[in-house]
Amino acid sequence: MPEYSYICNDCKNKFSVVCSIRDYNENVKCSICESEYTIRDYGEDMTTINASVKLAKSEIKTLGHLAHRNSETMSEDQKNDLYRKHNSYKETVPEKPLPKGMKRINKPKKIKWR
Repeated sequence: MPEYSYICNDCKNKFSVVCSIRDYNENVKCSICESEYTIRDYGEDMTTINASVKLAKSEIKTLGHLAHRNSETMSEDQKNDLYRKHNSYKETVPEKPLPKGMKRINKPKKIKWR
């Protein structure tokens, strides 16, 4: 189900409501002061960089969904920093010696698809 974000005009509280499109109502009461003077925060709802639909918390079923949703809010610099951080250990791991009579085959370099 979609998650809709709102801002209360009276207490400036930011809150969200999870409901189906059929049950969607533009007039929602504030979760703190119960004021009816709330407006929809469309900017918060569309925070993904590539303008794709953002999954609600209840729709995340796998770690892949969570990673995808989190990566949509990151800049390319943040993604590159995380990539370097998570792959830096590969350069520091010493190779284990092979049994006698065997030799290593050099793997081709990986192609980065971005």
